Amino acid sequence: MSRSDRITVAASGGALMLALAAAWLAFAPAEGAAPAAATGGLTLSTPIASVPASVSPAASTTIVVDVQGAVTEPGVRQLPAGSRIAEAIDAAGGYASDADLAAAAAGINLAQAMADGEQVRVPRIGESQLAGGAPAPSGAPGAGGRAGGESAGGASGAGGGPVNLNTATPEQLEALPGIGPVTVQKIVAARQEQPFASLDDAVQRGVIHRGQLEDIQGLATAG
Repeated sequence: MSRSDRITVAASGGALMLALAAAWLAFAPAEGAAPAAATGGLTLSTPIASVPASVSPAASTTIVVDVQGAVTEPGVRQLPAGSRIAEAIDAAGGYASDADLAAAAAGINLAQAMADGEQVRVPRIGESQLAGGAPAPSGAPGAGGRAGGESAGGASGAGGGPVNLNTATPEQLEALPGIGPVTVQKIVAARQEQPFASLDDAVQRGVIHRGQLEDIQGLATAG
């Protein structure tokens, strides 16, 4: 083989190698792109939107109540939900000077929780708390509004005898000279704790003073 033939064969071999290399470069990226595409398909999945939880309406935190009767400032009051009757009375300024504390203690549960729209009435001296909150004179079965036929002057019973501090109604006590609503309230509360042994006992217990004792001598009794 001549030198020119060897050069021709070498050139043909080099051309063949270049053709094979070019073919490999052409097909290699296409084969590697498939996994990438597959992988990219997974990362592009559509996220599932979360459904927001429904919001329940907020519970009422206040109530509106009506406080009437023997309080300093009767009327409608707005209080926190769950408030007690004692808090409603405090919101109305507390007990008035003519409040019948004994009747209130017997008829009102200060620890009771109040509902929206509820009314509480504090009885006055000379009133008794009836169902529905309507006041009426204490011990008043007759048309005259006084028990036992008592006259307006404060005599007890048909015979006009002295008024007994332990059994007299608030109206009978207030009809005595020198005895006002505050003293009547003190008498009623004290006799519920312990009946008076005598008028002097009422003085010693601080329910009435000496001046009041002198005013009611002969008109009142105790024991």
